[in-house]
Amino acid sequence: MKRFAKYLFLIMGSAMILPSCNDFLDREPLDSVTPDNFFYTEGDLAAYAVKHYNFNAHSGWSLGIWGNDNGTDNQTATGYDNKWIPGQWKTVESYSTASNDPWYFYDIRELNYFLEIVVPRHEKGEIEGSTTNINHYIGEIYFLRAKNYFDKMQALGDFPIVTETLPDEMEPLTEASKRQPQNKVARFIIEDLDKAISLLSNNISGGKNRITKNAALLLKSRVALYEGSWLKYHKGTALVPGGPDWPGKAEDVAGFNIDEEIKYFLGQAKDAAKQVIDNVPLSQNTAVSCTDEIVPTDQNQYKMSNPYFAQFSANSLEEYSEIILWKDYDLDQYNIVHSAPYYIRVGGNSGFTRQYVETFLCRDGKPIYASDQYKGDGSLMDVRKNRDLRLQLFMMTPGEILTPEPLKDADGNSYNDTLALAPNILDITEKKCVTGYQLRKGLSDNWYRDGNTAIEGCPIYRATEAYLNYIEASAIETDGQSIDANAQKYWGDLRERAGLPRDYMVTVNSTDLSKESDWAVYSHGQKVTSLMYNIRRERRCELIEEGFRMNDLRRWRALDQVKNFWPEGVNLWESELKNMYNDKATGKTQLIGDESASANVSSYENSGKYLSPYRILKANNLMYDAGYSWCEAHYLSPVSIKHFRITSSGDDLSTSTIYQNPGWPLEADQAPKF
Repeated sequence: MKRFAKYLFLIMGSAMILPSCNDFLDREPLDSVTPDNFFYTEGDLAAYAVKHYNFNAHSGWSLGIWGNDNGTDNQTATGYDNKWIPGQWKTVESYSTASNDPWYFYDIRELNYFLEIVVPRHEKGEIEGSTTNINHYIGEIYFLRAKNYFDKMQALGDFPIVTETLPDEMEPLTEASKRQPQNKVARFIIEDLDKAISLLSNNISGGKNRITKNAALLLKSRVALYEGSWLKYHKGTALVPGGPDWPGKAEDVAGFNIDEEIKYFLGQAKDAAKQVIDNVPLSQNTAVSCTDEIVPTDQNQYKMSNPYFAQFSANSLEEYSEIILWKDYDLDQYNIVHSAPYYIRVGGNSGFTRQYVETFLCRDGKPIYASDQYKGDGSLMDVRKNRDLRLQLFMMTPGEILTPEPLKDADGNSYNDTLALAPNILDITEKKCVTGYQLRKGLSDNWYRDGNTAIEGCPIYRATEAYLNYIEASAIETDGQSIDANAQKYWGDLRERAGLPRDYMVTVNSTDLSKESDWAVYSHGQKVTSLMYNIRRERRCELIEEGFRMNDLRRWRALDQVKNFWPEGVNLWESELKNMYNDKATGKTQLIGDESASANVSSYENSGKYLSPYRILKANNLMYDAGYSWCEAHYLSPVSIKHFRITSSGDDLSTSTIYQNPGWPLEADQAPKF
């Protein structure tokens, strides 16, 4: 981040910090901005753009981005999300802070304001600086507006399209609040990204700390795949424009052909992804040279000297070819830091689920139930043997050396900084490894006595996603029956890097969908083809810890059949772990699995041999008996009631110019109807 820190501090010290409001479309006049003396140099544009960088990155006392898959079937924390218990996720009158509200236009309004002032000014030649740089910073704003709209589309579906700042008058603001069909929003996002692509450079001051053309192409691929797959799998429901009981107006979808829209978006996804793939080489995985059953993760050639591993945890990510956009940190000059590596080392209130760990293939390319290479789960080391290198690299190894150089205690004695042999399942909430399967992606060689001093870079976009997007789009085009030659090559490249056979049919032919616990076996309650499922498996395993899982499950409509699902962890009661938690002084076990108020693990009698994080304490725990269950309305978030009051005639909220998402009521503190 220090490459553009000067821009950040410039903007924070200027008069550009605007007041925030969430009524209507954040309608106050932009009188804090002084365009008469700003927006006249490329430095002004660069500063304004970077102020609006709102990427999800490491910050504060937490796992950072590595915890973003918590609350899915990949990872879990000690607490649970109410969305998994029908009746517990409810509408709100208004959000505690405007920025938490998906129906929030403040950033979009600021971006629109920039374009209204800067684009005409640039066309007249009134901005000082390099044309290439000026174009680039305008391109960044188009990119950021597209990203903001995409975030809102994923949360709410249909959404207003507003491209200009509006007068503080009731009639135009009310009319502008009208929701547009989701496919039109997606097309608008792609139009903005096409503008960005035409203006952005891949060689700009700040390097890959700044948005580039490659970043815009990758986001375009992501948006197009999201919309194409959403329309494909939610077809025939109220969650697509024109579907049964869709709440919009018929005239808004006149001429809409869902199959043609799906075809368009999938084509856009493939085209953009291919451009990224052609431009950006994958990082090398030096662990593929290891023929041992278990990758020796203590060896530097498989850790920080391995580009594939280090691109997630080096101080600078600039040199790693696969990284397209990343965030830099600086302790000494700006005190811009985070604590993600510290929490990775101790457990961080997260852990991979057993269901996720079992998804990873064996090195022969076969699922664990079909391979004689699988050694079972009698120990953590057995789980890791002969497995997909991504599991071996990105899940902690018991007893591994965390810091290469020995440390010294208070008396000056040297000792090795190692991970315990037994998972940290009994610690305080913020530190514990919840499932016993501990995260490792993001681990560095730096030692942290305390948390919030880390300066490891945070990856934001990487090219691997483009490979996955292309492969999936190609498969959807044939209803999961085949993929084209490009997709076959791309998939082979990813598999080979993960230490698996290039031939994906080895996996497809040995897959028994009835033996897979992965939710992504399904779309709209029906099993997909073995080919399609294994493409989803590839995505799930490659994007480990990176926060894609929930949106993938939603766009695939892969949650319809989820009912009474409990995420599980390690084999605690029928493995060597059972005897690894004995108190050194008394010899007695520290594991309390009796469901009393002092219980710290799930009981064998009620939950079986696997650690079940949500079945430890029963009191005040709705998840204990319910498990994860899904409600169709939860595929989209509700619009808060405040916005209906503002845009209605009198007290009748049904007269509002906007409509509520399917299943959600027009009353605060109420759950969906279905």
